[in-house]
Amino acid sequence: MADKKITLLDSWISPFGIRVRIALAQKGIEYEYKEENLSDKSPLLLLMNPVKKQIPVLIHNGKPVCESLIIVQYIDEVWNQKSPLLPSDPYQRAQARFWADFVDKKVYSLGKQVWSSTGEAQEAAKKELLECFKLMEGELGQKPYFGGETLGFVDVALIPFYTWFPALEHCGSFLMVKECPKLVAWAHKCMEAESVSKTLPDLKKTFDFFMDFIKKANN
Repeated sequence: MADKKITLLDSWISPFGIRVRIALAQKGIEYEYKEENLSDKSPLLLLMNPVKKQIPVLIHNGKPVCESLIIVQYIDEVWNQKSPLLPSDPYQRAQARFWADFVDKKVYSLGKQVWSSTGEAQEAAKKELLECFKLMEGELGQKPYFGGETLGFVDVALIPFYTWFPALEHCGSFLMVKECPKLVAWAHKCMEAESVSKTLPDLKKTFDFFMDFIKKANN
């Protein structure tokens, strides 16, 4: 089952797709990558994810798996011989899922608000986002990774948003290294892993994308 053809429908800028690509790289899994134009979605994407019509979609043995955190868990279960991402202990596994869900529900939505809003709304979003980041710093504690000594599920869930840091800093007028130094140090630690450094898009390219997106949105 694990050796069948694998295809990933994705977009280079998507933090959710980046999660899947990091998990695949961490496991050493070869796959076919198909870049999606989200303003003109392919028939394959609409066929494989007819409910939400969103990326990423992992197609394994002709069957689709949707939603990034579900895909990462699927990858971890199917290719379980190498680089486990979720802990074996049920409680620790539940905690990892909690914090990954926190990233989706808080970091993603608040981050979008910081770079897409202005004035009081932006300031409120920035304040709440930094509070969330500081909560995550507390969860990280003195560990090198959220997963402990090795890259784990929460690390994979959060590290794609490292590429958002320059845009967040620019739009929100703050410095991550000053506000959340432990999180910046953690991101640099994650970048030591080839699965991360070779998967994350260039920071300047991502920043330019966001600036262009904001410019167009405001016109």
